[in-house]
Amino acid sequence: MRTLHTMIRVGDLNRSIDFYTKVLGMRVLRRDENPEYKYSLAFVGYTDEAHGSVIELTYNWGVSEYEHGNAFGHIALGVEDVAVACENIKKAGGKVTREAGPVKGGTTIIAFVEDPDGYKIELIQDDQASKALSA
Repeated sequence: MRTLHTMIRVGDLNRSIDFYTKVLGMRVLRRDENPEYKYSLAFVGYTDEAHGSVIELTYNWGVSEYEHGNAFGHIALGVEDVAVACENIKKAGGKVTREAGPVKGGTTIIAFVEDPDGYKIELIQDDQASKALSA
């Protein structure tokens, strides 16, 4: 078994595609329209779905926002340099909600950014991404 994708509902598919591609550097892997059930999908990621997990952006026609609730936490991305990634994200128009620095109670360097729908995305220093956050 392997993780295929994480699906998030978005209020504006093109706005979300722009964020994930232009701000985070992913690419659109495929799109699908379903007029019968009134939704559109876009799968975005850094690598082909056969080689890694991706994000499914789901737009339900006519729905411009969602309540996130309190169960979902965030999507995590490994980056070479968290501080540089934050600067690049800000320059591209993205919103950094927690600047680069060590995780509370540990030494792993992290930051948080927010997508246009308010989903949190954690950036973790690549050389520390597979270690425990408290290490």
